[in-house]
Amino acid sequence: MHWKAIYEEKLTTVEEALQAVQSGNNVTLSHAAGESLTLSSALVARAAELENVTVHHFLMMGPAQFCRPELQRHIYHNSLFVGPHTREAVNRGWADFTPVFFSEVPRLFRDGYLPVDVALINVSLPDEHGYMSFGVSVDYTSTAAQCAQRVVAAVNPRMPRTLGNSFIHVSEVDYIVEIDEPVIELPPPEIGPVEQAIGEHVAALIEDGATLQIGIGALPAAVLKFLTSKNNLGIHSEMFSDGVVELYEAGVITNKAKTLHPGKMIATFLMGTRKLYDFVHNNPVVEMHPVDYTNDPFVISRNNQMTAINSALEVDLTGQVCAESIGYTQYSGVGGQADFVRGASRAAGGKAIIALPSTAKDGQVSRIVTALTEGAVVTTTRNDVQYIVTEYGAVDLRGKSIRQRADALISIAHPDFRRELAEAARAKRSIHLTENPLTATRS
Repeated sequence: MHWKAIYEEKLTTVEEALQAVQSGNNVTLSHAAGESLTLSSALVARAAELENVTVHHFLMMGPAQFCRPELQRHIYHNSLFVGPHTREAVNRGWADFTPVFFSEVPRLFRDGYLPVDVALINVSLPDEHGYMSFGVSVDYTSTAAQCAQRVVAAVNPRMPRTLGNSFIHVSEVDYIVEIDEPVIELPPPEIGPVEQAIGEHVAALIEDGATLQIGIGALPAAVLKFLTSKNNLGIHSEMFSDGVVELYEAGVITNKAKTLHPGKMIATFLMGTRKLYDFVHNNPVVEMHPVDYTNDPFVISRNNQMTAINSALEVDLTGQVCAESIGYTQYSGVGGQADFVRGASRAAGGKAIIALPSTAKDGQVSRIVTALTEGAVVTTTRNDVQYIVTEYGAVDLRGKSIRQRADALISIAHPDFRRELAEAARAKRSIHLTENPLTATRS
């Protein structure tokens, strides 16, 4: 049967397609900017008819209506990465949280740890062969669709057709609904003076020919601002945004020096503005792959000069990095940080960089701490850590003793907290520092 006949046979209304979800089901949605708000809203509209439906999802960019406390008995959210729209629900017990490396999410689906009864996916128009692209969300969405008992595909003309391992055929879905819905956009962040200073320090560590993993937010955007004088940079990242497009158009990112997928930008999901989505549409320079490929540390390490740039909430004086929680409050998740830290560390000439402002709460709290806050989790172990960067400089902790690490980290802490940190290091950790904390130099 020709694919167009299959398409017409499966075409239905949103309301009819959502009958695929039944009480007791496990449901997975396209990730991040890939989420179809039409399908999410239709699921919530059916909530009163359902009981014990669980929605498994990573970063939620939509309003996460199913996290409302009154819906718990009907639709319950299990977050694999906590974001602004799910944070309150998780920390108040209206939703749950499952710790997992981003690269391991497809395995949870395949091996039945998180079974997928229904996948609600947001895809591009079919091409001349009947293949629809997962667009901005390949990551675990492609695996969820492969594992699901029933697949509802929202065919959206505004979803870019991204290339790579990014396709599903019309014969592989059970229900097709046609929507015309804007892809969720993420506006460019505001960059303040602290982010600018950090960006400059991080950029100084990036060498010509490096392959970058870089995320979203003010810090990554600030780093990209200072890369305009670099040459032949490449991208192998779990995601990228508009700033990467600007550097590609300026000739800074060429991907020519890459030792894996030369000439190609590799990613697993995308978040940005329409400029980004238009850039990646049918663009052979960009390849999208499932997250268990892009974030596999052994795959990452095949990129010579792999440079991973990630952020943190606090770092203790031994080098332990917390990027997920503020005390007992779940703030985000491990995401791809550990994957890329380990991959970059294994790469020839690789660098793993953790960047963070030196303080929080308008300068009242140091993010360089004697010990992690009670309840805080370790995202990157002190055995994996390499560069730590604040607005006061960059230090390389690899191969350094605990005393040397404390010296180095105090040197990039905010000056208002250096004496306090030094005294606490001596008293609580019996670390005998070698330098005056107020005059310490970065190493």
